[in-house]
This record gives sequence, C-alpha cells and structure tokens, in this order.
Amino acid sequence: MRRIASLLTVFVTIAAGAVAMVTSPTPALAIENGLARTPPMGFNNWNFTHCTGTFNEATIKAVTDAFVAKGLRDAGYTYVNLDDCWALPQRDSQGDLVPDPVRFPSGIRALADYVHARGMKFGIYTSAGTKTCNTAGFPGGLGHERQDATLFASWGVDYLKYDNCNNQGVDAVQRYTAMRDALAATGRPIVFSICEWGQSTPKVWTWGAGTGNLWRTTGDISDNWSSMISRVHTNDDLAQYAGPGHWNDPDMLEVGNGGMTDTEYRTHFSLWAMLSAPLLVGSDVRTASTATLAILGNTDLIAVDQDPLGQQARIVSSSGGLVTYRKPLSNGDLAVALLNETGSTATVSTTTAAIGASGGASLKDLWSKQVRTTTGTISASVPSHGTVVYRVTPTGAGAPPAGTSQLSDRTMLSATNGWGPVEVDHSVNSQTAGDGRTLTIGGTTFAKGLGAHAPSSVTYHLGGRCSAFTADVGVDDEVTAGRVVFQVWLDGVKVADSGYVTGSQGTRHLTADLTGATTLLLAVTDGGDGINSDHADWANPRITCAGAAAAPASPPAAPR
Repeated sequence: MRRIASLLTVFVTIAAGAVAMVTSPTPALAIENGLARTPPMGFNNWNFTHCTGTFNEATIKAVTDAFVAKGLRDAGYTYVNLDDCWALPQRDSQGDLVPDPVRFPSGIRALADYVHARGMKFGIYTSAGTKTCNTAGFPGGLGHERQDATLFASWGVDYLKYDNCNNQGVDAVQRYTAMRDALAATGRPIVFSICEWGQSTPKVWTWGAGTGNLWRTTGDISDNWSSMISRVHTNDDLAQYAGPGHWNDPDMLEVGNGGMTDTEYRTHFSLWAMLSAPLLVGSDVRTASTATLAILGNTDLIAVDQDPLGQQARIVSSSGGLVTYRKPLSNGDLAVALLNETGSTATVSTTTAAIGASGGASLKDLWSKQVRTTTGTISASVPSHGTVVYRVTPTGAGAPPAGTSQLSDRTMLSATNGWGPVEVDHSVNSQTAGDGRTLTIGGTTFAKGLGAHAPSSVTYHLGGRCSAFTADVGVDDEVTAGRVVFQVWLDGVKVADSGYVTGSQGTRHLTADLTGATTLLLAVTDGGDGINSDHADWANPRITCAGAAAAPASPPAAPR
C-alpha cells in the first residue's frame, strides 16, 4: 500500500477545507554554500557504461559534445559527471589518486578543461570509505578527505558524488562532514552530493541539509517501473527537507535506457520534476531516440523542476493507485501531476479548491501543450503508468482596489501551508481552520495580517497596477522556538528576503517595489532546520495600487 506522507502532508486551503500534517525530527541547518540553488542538472555515465571499457575519455568527450549539439546544454543540463572506475586501484607514492591512463590518457584536468570549454561543468566520484563500490577496489576518500578535495579542486572539479561503500562502520555524519569541510577548505565552489542511500540512523535527510547540497534517499535505481516508482514513494514523505541548496535525490534518470516504455519514462521525468529532484541523465544521448530527446528536452517540465521557489511537490490525494501531486511555483502558478499507477487507463481528478487555488484557472498540459480553462475540476484520462502534468494559473481573484489596502482583506489566488490553513487576521495556531489567535510578535499585537506555517506560499493578483508592498514579519509568540525566512516574489522573481528570523528577534520590516508586477507571492521557508514550531506571521501586509485605467475619451462628433 502506498505511504501517503507519513512524516508530512500539507494543509491546503483558501477559505476552508484541508488535510493534516505531523511534524518530524529537526535536521541540521542548511549548508548555504551558495550552490545548487535549483536541483542540479546534467549527466552521469554509470547507468549506461558501468565499469565497462566504454567508460573512457573518448566517450565522455563525445557525450559532452552531444549535449551541446542536441540542445540539452541550452535546456539547462550543466554537469558532466564521472562515476566509479576512473582511477587506478592504488594511490601514488604521495598518496594521491591516479587517473587510469588507459581510460583517461590525457588526465582528468584536461578532460575537465574540455568540458568547461563547451560551457558545461565537471564532476567526479569517490566513496566515503577505504575503497569505492566497484569490486576492483578503487581507493576511497576515508582518511584522505583534505588530500583528495585539494586534488579535485586543482583539476577544476565542480561537483563531487561521495558514495557509501567500504565505510568501516564509521559514523555517516562524521564521514560526510569531514569531506564537506575539506571541500570548503579548497576555496573552490564544488557541489557536494551525498550518496549515503538513506541507510544511516539518523536518516540522511534529517542532517543532509547541513552537510551537502543533495543526498541520495535510496539505493541505486534500476531501469524498470517498480524500481523507479518505489523511489517516488520514498521521496513522497520527504518534501519538508528539500529547498534551494539542499535537495532530496531519488537517483539518476533512466530515460532512454530501454527498460521502460516511453509512457513510463514520461512519468519518470514528470515525477522527478515535481519532486524537485536532480535531473542527471543516465543514458547515451549520442544515440537517443526522438522520443527520448523530447522527454529530456521538455522545457516546461524542466521549468517546474528548476523553479526558484524550490518547494517539492506534496500529495493532495491518493486512492487505488490514482495519485495527485501539487507543487507551488514562484510566479503564483501551481504544477499539478495526475499519476495512474494502475494497469489500465483511468480518469484522475482533483479540483482547484483541493490544490489551494481560488475559483477558476487556466490549465496548460505540459506534455501535449494544450491549454484550457476550468471553473473548478482538474482531470484527465491517464494511461496505465502514465502521468499528466498541468501548469495551473489561478484566475479567481479580481484586481486590487485603488489606494493602500490590507492583503488580508483581499481574495487569495492560492494558498498552501505546512500546518493548518493560512489564517486571516489570526495566527496559525493549530490545524483546524479558524482556530488562530491574535497575531502577536515580540509582545506586540496586530489586528490585521496572515498567520502561516513553513513551508507556505500565498499568492495575490496585482494586475500590473500596484507600486508598493510593506509588512512586519516574525515568528508568532504562541511558540517558543521556530526559525524561518520570509520571501516576497513578483512574477517568479524574488525581490525581498528577511534572512533568518527566530522567535526571539521580534519583527522585521519588509518592503518591495511592485511596479509592473502581475502576481505577488508571499513565501515562508523553514530556514533550513526543519519545520517544527515555524509559526510565521505577516503582520499588516499592505499594498498600494493605482485605480483602474480610465476608458479612452469618446472622439468628438463629426461636423454635420
């Protein structure tokens, strides 16, 4: 039976009606090295070469060239990453790793330069153990963290995948923290990919954000439906741990390797995008079919994956193998995926109210590209093992009035919240709609505002007629903990950020220039330390807007 967010389900509401949530253990603070602000995209050779003789310098160069020639680099695929078997089985007399001269006769630095010269970035692999995972026994990084990190930096490495084999029973947090610190000490920006497989206690997603930019949540994926969908099931429960700079990683893409149908590969790609997962191609794009390239090059779905708000999708409903996901986007839209896991075609349905949108909406099918409108129902006939993804643009709110007005008096386009509904003119308090208290921050009470709980997003229609936004923000006094970040987004661009705010800091004042903006999104993130007690108040959130444009004057009457 499918697990539906045993750690977290999101509460979505506009006026009333919701689903519940249970909080979870507190993870470490986010690493905040400025990297991987959206999920990494690129290539890893393992799924199609493994450790065979085809894994070599010529193959990697040809694949890099294919990413450029076929438009994948320009679609956002950035990293060209080597996996296991690039080194000799023994370190040299200085203790350094040595590239295999048969596989890589020009050396790793020359290969990195080749990749960089084509506008892409270069990644490499080792393991947080005495040896890597391949049975040939290539040397791992345990006890050599500083030396290996320094060597990688000297080669121009931009990304490190750090595996978990032969770890000698050393604590996972200790092993991965040592490499994190070693990479930081080089001074070179290197994305740190923790490949721990979700086996440690505590689980990697509870400490990964403080250690790496992404972390594998499962063992290796295989090129079949059951393996792929099981990784989705695991990541369904982990949305609260993901965000800009720190992502859940359900493993590489199998799209194009031949073990699934094109319908299943479209589902694979769709769900990775909804889950804000890294998009690392694991097939040989040199020989990719037209269908494979169409999947990998779906720029609408890439935009969903790469949306800078960075909120991973959550389940809205799941019954009998028919599943609906919802993901807020930075411009106020919502991505909605309708998944059919059953063995026959089925209608999968939800509503705008269920996904947190107000009234009607425009729906764009991100595979067929067809656009239609709805007054409430969102549904599709979905083939077996298929997924339909809509980009939903809510249209249910009118233009704001002239003058300065309180946002809590305006109709929301959409609202999502991590605990209970977004409350109007009250704190979030508990899960039940309408149970909030007077908004109180640092002992000061506020009659007007919004009570939210991370992760949260609330959107409003501006219609290009507004000029200014102001609010006082802070953690509500109804909790003694909490650490959040308040953000203001306009049409998908972040224009204001509070920085970390805790319950002991009182209010912070946020302002934003709204000139020309169509949609305003107010977001609250968890500050990188989990979602416990993140009761976040937008006190006195106000917008200043102009009146509606005057109708053009009637032309003078023609002379008789």
